[in-house]
Amino acid sequence: MRSRVELYEAIRRDWRREGLSVRALARRHRVHRRAVREALASPVPPARKLRPARRGVLAPWVATVDGWLLADREVPRKQRHTARRVWQRLVAECGVACSEATVTRLVRERRRELGLAGVEVMVPQTHEPGGEAEVDFGEFGAVLDGVVMRCHLFAMRLSASGKAVHVAYTSQSQEAFFDGHVRAFAAFGGVPARVRYDNLKPAVVRILRGRDRIESERFVALRSFYGFDSFFCRPGKAGAHEKGGIEGEIGRFRRRHLTPVPTAGSLAELNARLAGADRADDERHVDGRPQTVGAAFAGEQPRLLPLPGEPFDIASLLVARVDSKARVTVRQARYSVPLRYVGRRLAVRLSASAVEVLDGATLVATHERATTKFTDHLVLDHYLEVLKVKPGALPGATALAQARASGAFTDTHQRFWELARRRLGDAAGTSALVEVLLAHRTLPAAALLTALDAAVRDGCVDPQLVVINARRAAGEKVAEVVPIGALTRFDRPAPALGGYDQLLAGPTR
Repeated sequence: MRSRVELYEAIRRDWRREGLSVRALARRHRVHRRAVREALASPVPPARKLRPARRGVLAPWVATVDGWLLADREVPRKQRHTARRVWQRLVAECGVACSEATVTRLVRERRRELGLAGVEVMVPQTHEPGGEAEVDFGEFGAVLDGVVMRCHLFAMRLSASGKAVHVAYTSQSQEAFFDGHVRAFAAFGGVPARVRYDNLKPAVVRILRGRDRIESERFVALRSFYGFDSFFCRPGKAGAHEKGGIEGEIGRFRRRHLTPVPTAGSLAELNARLAGADRADDERHVDGRPQTVGAAFAGEQPRLLPLPGEPFDIASLLVARVDSKARVTVRQARYSVPLRYVGRRLAVRLSASAVEVLDGATLVATHERATTKFTDHLVLDHYLEVLKVKPGALPGATALAQARASGAFTDTHQRFWELARRRLGDAAGTSALVEVLLAHRTLPAAALLTALDAAVRDGCVDPQLVVINARRAAGEKVAEVVPIGALTRFDRPAPALGGYDQLLAGPTR
């Protein structure tokens, strides 16, 4: 089947070569004489005429349709009239006899004329190097240590060069928001003059009229520390068009580097991969630009504001009370502390990845921040003093189960415990194990495990002997063994009582 351009070419060729008339050409090519005249006038067929909407029978109902469409501005988006619904109502309620296609053309025309077509015109922008960056979070799924989790991708993109930094977190907390800024500025080696945001909760406390916002004091401190200005987009979908660069960047990065669903042993391992992906993206081109992202960033980097001498302290300072199980509750997760702090209120430094518990200026416990709520994160060492008194609580202790899972409680510990329980009984054998575990506070773990292996091999369950051997393995000085014979020089003769008897006898005459 020939196209119209090919048909016109054949008609014009026959006319030039054979001098055929319009009627003869029309008969040969089986077209109307009007088409032959059009082909002889121009080798390019005329543009197809758009068929205007046929109002005809719908003319009396145009105002009704306009009313329905205008009323849709005040109702939820998913409950507005479609062209089919308009046609159904005209037929059912107004008794109009017309086709659905006729109504569809009318609705399309009326929406365009009423300004309801939903087409927003974008104005091309030119960004000065170092002048602006955009920030947002995006969601993605990942398998961390065998657990399927919903993660949040922090992204900051320089508007001029397209250079972006991506960091994964398990929440959109304020600590993660600040940590993402600190990491991004460090990766850029500088700070953009202005950063564009939507109305993220870590930054905005309340949205006021227009562009005015009540900002979080911590966010104001971050902005003051690095010296950049903030710009907040309009709320809702309209605001997404004001930071289209970061919206598209998150989608591109998620499709390119997070599909299929990534698997990692930890969040730190996943973030190391994301950093590698950012370096690989330096070789790509944005929107057909002649320069790569890396080359454009090399020209933009000197235009960034200089970094402060030290990074911003992202940690939040909290106060938590230690419960009767030696735990503090922070953001609906529980963390253990040493037993001596039960009932006291301690300071807590909460960052994106760690929880630090302090007694004044003394650090008393450090934990990796929980990735899920309502979970316990316990250290077995924090409970050893009470386990000396209650050895029967050790086998079912949650802290013991977590120590096994983390590798802190090894198979060597387990073999010594089993041997001690067989030799000494459950209570005394467990107490012997607790004595050995307490020694971990002062002795290297490798030396203590070596001593435990030797004790199990020799069938010895004396914890003191294990500690002595561990000190020897660690290179510590042990008291010198002195031969018994060498002590004879310290011998003294037995005391005599003759002088006392003479005193009792009185003076001699």
